[in-house]
Amino acid sequence: MRALVLDGVGKSLELREVPTPVAGAGEAVVRVVAAAINHRDLWIQKGQYAGLKFPIVLGSDGVGVVHECGADVDASWEGRAVVLDPSLHWGDDPRAQGRDFRILGLPDDGTFAEYVRVPASQLHARPGHLTDAEAAALPLAGVTAYRAVVTHGEVRKGMRVLVTGVGGGVSAFALQIAHSQGAEVHVTSSQDGKLARAHAHGASFGANYTKETWVQELKAKAPEGYDLIVDSAGGDGFASLLELARPGGRIVFYGATRGNPKGLDLRRIFWKQLRLQGTTMGTAADFAGMLKLYTDARLRPVVDRTFPLDAANEAFAHVSAAAQFGKVVLVA
Repeated sequence: MRALVLDGVGKSLELREVPTPVAGAGEAVVRVVAAAINHRDLWIQKGQYAGLKFPIVLGSDGVGVVHECGADVDASWEGRAVVLDPSLHWGDDPRAQGRDFRILGLPDDGTFAEYVRVPASQLHARPGHLTDAEAAALPLAGVTAYRAVVTHGEVRKGMRVLVTGVGGGVSAFALQIAHSQGAEVHVTSSQDGKLARAHAHGASFGANYTKETWVQELKAKAPEGYDLIVDSAGGDGFASLLELARPGGRIVFYGATRGNPKGLDLRRIFWKQLRLQGTTMGTAADFAGMLKLYTDARLRPVVDRTFPLDAANEAFAHVSAAAQFGKVVLVA
């Protein structure tokens, strides 16, 4: 089969022939028709991720057709269109992943290939109203956003929600999910064009955080503060989020792309009785809940662009340049 292989840090992806995987006991082999790119894939390529090993086939997100079932797997899966849950071996505690947790695409070979082998427990029926590219966009970013907004954020109708850095995969899903639940959603971005696109997807206000007045603009639109803030940047701007949160509100964060804050204003946190909640990926229940929400509400993930497998390095450059709004998908 053909697969995109990464041979080391800083290397380009190479499309070449590798052995087709065979399903073992409790496993299935899926013929991949579309696979989305995540920043995780870029960080691995740049050597900015733990547990690196090479060569590796990257890719956590995938949609396709079950090609083969191993022993102890219901044979009725064969030939069915599926989407893959990339959270492997979460463990028994829904509050946090266990020691054996890992994500599809490292250390296990992932979905940037014509076939991928996964535990059969990770197979889910593909939502029928979605295209292959839309379904492929869902898994990693969708479950991360769902856990942040629904499981931890407890979003509900009438809440005022702020999603920072809109345009990336998780933030676009967070906007979509919060809006679908009847929340009023505001967003931030460094690009006015992304703010305009966010408005088309349900955001009622957006502020450009490169402007000195961005905090004041958000305060004017939300004078009582935000019930829920969803963030992935961290850094020194995190202090402004403490300022923007309403008393009793919560900040859920799933990344720290701008590093750690220089300090946390503990007095502001305890006096406003704020809750700070870290999160990453999601449980099997989170994944199933996310799929049900998208199916019941007929939501469609935002796909920015699709690329063929042999243009994967161009696709990676597009994501690395933060040029996208929504997900970038590789198609077989």
